[in-house]
Amino acid sequence: MPEATVVCSGLVDRVGFDGSGIRHKTYINRREKIIEDTQPIANHATGLKAVAKLLTNPEYGIVQDPKEIDVVGHRVVHGGESFSDTIIINAEVKEKIKGLFSLAPLHNPPNYEGIVTAEQVFPEAVQVAVFDTSFHQTMPPIAFRMAIPNSLYVKDGIRAYGFHGTSHKYVSGQAAHYLGGNVPRMITIHLGNGCSMCAIRDGVCIDTSMGLGPMNGLIMGTRAGDIDQSVIFYLMNQLGYSIAEVNTMLNHKSGMLGLTGFSDMRDVNTQYKKGDEKSILAYSMYAYRIRKFIGAYAAVLNGLDAIVFTAGVGENDPLTRSLATTCMEYLGIRLDEEKNYAGGHGILEINKAEAPVKILVIPTNEELEIARQCYALLTM
Repeated sequence: MPEATVVCSGLVDRVGFDGSGIRHKTYINRREKIIEDTQPIANHATGLKAVAKLLTNPEYGIVQDPKEIDVVGHRVVHGGESFSDTIIINAEVKEKIKGLFSLAPLHNPPNYEGIVTAEQVFPEAVQVAVFDTSFHQTMPPIAFRMAIPNSLYVKDGIRAYGFHGTSHKYVSGQAAHYLGGNVPRMITIHLGNGCSMCAIRDGVCIDTSMGLGPMNGLIMGTRAGDIDQSVIFYLMNQLGYSIAEVNTMLNHKSGMLGLTGFSDMRDVNTQYKKGDEKSILAYSMYAYRIRKFIGAYAAVLNGLDAIVFTAGVGENDPLTRSLATTCMEYLGIRLDEEKNYAGGHGILEINKAEAPVKILVIPTNEELEIARQCYALLTM
């Protein structure tokens, strides 16, 4: 920074599942070197420690001494009402992040592990937290309040917070730049193992599909998304589930995993192409939920100028994009299937030329957005 030159990138994939491993890419003297290692990655702490070894490897590491690292930026999913902006991490911040574990049980614990591990590996670096909830702090009360007793909001902070804000902020900015300026009415669709959508007016978030925690809204890899509250009471009162069992089921055993037996959309896609009925139904349900939110957000925005697909599934799965935009001509959404399946690099425009609504595929870059925010915090 500030040139935003990538010297190293990588991915720890399928954490906690069979086939886990690490892909590590470095750029030394403008020469690319890729290291791939398939190994059991039982949890996030194990993965982070393996990454740390790669960063300081004497042959292809990017630093000889961990002291060379000035700052480590951490994506932290839930900031609650305690954090509305990027912040330097101290003991008090860590305790507050731990206090929010129950609101983001899939993410805040490994985010915290990442902070603790980074403090050990890079003890002299400034640790910075970038919260996924920050971008959604512009939502009006009509969007973030819930129709429950007022005291639960005033005293306990129970409201919709929204997540994936770092991604939504980045791709909406990229879309505006690509389209030549401000885009008054935009919907961004982040589809990965976790999924969310955001209604953006003039570059500002006014509504989003996730709420108090990152469980509701769209169907996800292991999360159910929106569900009738009565199901929870039925599971507990009639079927004997405990609160912990219901929480585990809705967070870890539902979504695409519950419907098909697979949490990874690549696996579900393979089964879909083989004609597996469960996978065909799951894909249809997944896309149907997206279409419902597109319709709702088009109403909130009083029209629509652009839709953006991003993240692992949004960027790489043309089948999802096709199913999620079908039968929506009344909104001006007209997908060009040839462009959709052609693929390519960078920002892709996959709508028909005459369509009034732009449909874009934009690779998210949360790492760059985090780096920008860290750099801005330390140089302001």
